[in-house]
Amino acid sequence: MLSEFPTPRREEALELIQGGYDLHTHTEPSAFGRGLNDLELITEASALGMAGVMIKAHYGCTASRAALVNLISGKTARAFGGLALNQPTGGLNPYAVENCLKMGGVLIWMPTRDSAHCLQWGDMPGDFFKRPGISILNEDGSLKDEVYDIFDVVKKYDAFLATGHLSLEESLLLCREGRRRNVSMILTHPEWFRTKVPGELQKELAGLGVLIEKNWLNIAEGAVTAEEMAANIRQAGVSSTYLATDRGQAGFEHPAEGMLRFIETLLDQGFSGAEIRTMVRDVPARIAKQ
Repeated sequence: MLSEFPTPRREEALELIQGGYDLHTHTEPSAFGRGLNDLELITEASALGMAGVMIKAHYGCTASRAALVNLISGKTARAFGGLALNQPTGGLNPYAVENCLKMGGVLIWMPTRDSAHCLQWGDMPGDFFKRPGISILNEDGSLKDEVYDIFDVVKKYDAFLATGHLSLEESLLLCREGRRRNVSMILTHPEWFRTKVPGELQKELAGLGVLIEKNWLNIAEGAVTAEEMAANIRQAGVSSTYLATDRGQAGFEHPAEGMLRFIETLLDQGFSGAEIRTMVRDVPARIAKQ
């Protein structure tokens, strides 16, 4: 579902998206309202010449869904799966992590909707049960033993561990300790309302080898201006940054269209085609192992 009213940058964006990835999308089947299903996602990505997309679900492992889509779709783009460590999958559950990665998952998110920090902000749209929030910290501020177990499993499979919807304190500690243990780490959407991370801290984490995720949704919903997003990217460095959309919600543009708009917006902010290729293709390919 692409825009019927392309912008002056559309042709350039269509060229730059080829071979690119969107490693943060939301699709059906889902407990929450989504605007497209897994097959539609991979079909639209393939039509633009993209290399791959991540199927993200807050309440289930998507590795098997991705494998099935790749088997039956006949499309050129590849689907990838992962796991968010929320209550329905046992929270900080290293066994669920190993199961996901054993089935081909490439990315594990720390708690998202069910993180204690996220729930302090209140329910997100579509939340349908009450539950205790999940923290990765002990009462003394140290990381829980289960987190170290998760580090070990993620490292064993050469996968990536992302911060999800953790607090600033939790995210910083997780990334620093993860990198100290040579775990591949991702800082999830640090411009979103609930998970804001100052640009100077993003730069610090990038210097440790953490990959920084930038989401189109955060600009689209007004959590950050395009100018602020661009400044944060330049602080962290293009080579440490990858673009994703976090789109798929019912009633909004589909991820493929969202990525095109994201590319156009960053072109308007002065990023070169080569820089955008790095962020939409080269850096996420490291996560996808392609």
